[in-house]
Amino acid sequence: MGIYSDYINQKLSFDQITSERKKQLKRISILRKRDILVYASDSNKGNAPVSILPSDLLPFKDQLSYLKTNEVDIVLETPGGIAETVEDMVELIRSTHDRLGIIIPGMAKSAGTIFSMAGDEILMGNASSLGPIDAQVVSNGKRFSADAFLDGLEKIKNEVTTTGKLNPAYIPILQSISPGEIQHFENAQNFSKTLVKNWLSNYKFKYWETHSSSGKIVTKDEKEARADEIAVKFCKHSDWLTHGRSIRIKDLKEMRLEITDYSSNVELNDAIDRYYTLLRMTFDLTGIYKIFETCCSQIYQSISQAAIPTIPIPKNVKPQVAHADFVCPKCATKYKIQLNLDKNVKLEAASVPYPKNDNFICPNCGTETNLTPLRLQLEAQTGLKVVI
Repeated sequence: MGIYSDYINQKLSFDQITSERKKQLKRISILRKRDILVYASDSNKGNAPVSILPSDLLPFKDQLSYLKTNEVDIVLETPGGIAETVEDMVELIRSTHDRLGIIIPGMAKSAGTIFSMAGDEILMGNASSLGPIDAQVVSNGKRFSADAFLDGLEKIKNEVTTTGKLNPAYIPILQSISPGEIQHFENAQNFSKTLVKNWLSNYKFKYWETHSSSGKIVTKDEKEARADEIAVKFCKHSDWLTHGRSIRIKDLKEMRLEITDYSSNVELNDAIDRYYTLLRMTFDLTGIYKIFETCCSQIYQSISQAAIPTIPIPKNVKPQVAHADFVCPKCATKYKIQLNLDKNVKLEAASVPYPKNDNFICPNCGTETNLTPLRLQLEAQTGLKVVI
């Protein structure tokens, strides 16, 4: 049985998922012999601020304070975000820790890829991916790749040089773009390249001392040249075609970027896979969209679930029951589902009981709906376990 199927079949409560997730994170920390910090966001919750944002600096710094070892790891899961914020995050961790490992169990795209380049070691598995770092800019309400735009502009210039005239079809395009915007596109692209080049040459290549082929000493200029080559490749929109393209271990090796394949270490691979599965379950079954955590602490950011009303909890008083408004996805019949937070609670009028196996069968049309996310969200909100 697979890891995900095993955990799902156990019907774990939110607290149990959290406890097991922490257990696996601690296991990774022990195997790696260093403290560990997680920065993870759920790209599936597009209605929430899942990107790397300036507001992340405070919780990131807070959790960073729990790390005591000189060598540390960061588990990174992100669709990307603001490169300037990544620069601030890297400065925070690099100012207090000498060596940094970046563990990518799932994806670290765009600005997440830039973040990864600040590690002395990058650890990936067979399902892990980075992504292109071509800066994404917005102009006239449209988002597009700065590199693709600049390439297109260069083609127009070359065509004019060759033919001696401007194709009238290009006039509306050029009229909508100001020289200032062009400079902005160039600056955004150069900023991404500069971060990657500097971090690779200063951190990733710091311990690259001799050429494996000749045994000759590696010079600073050679480190910078290799870093620049990789940075340019990451930024080249025409090579990757889409900003969301997955760049995997084999692609990175072709770029001559050394990656530690953690899947070759059976125990570490199992610990990381289990942690990542539980991380995804935490996201998928609750309204949590961003997690900052260490082995002994955590900060959650979550969106409210419309199905569960806010439950006022008086100080020192344990609520006995909660109700959730549920609408059958097939026949649209409305139900008031009662979730008991204590034993021997009577079913209130006009309510239906929460199903013992988490699967609610609509009395009107027979449609079956799994309510596990609803239960786990309530348990996360109240800190109490639903009595089934």
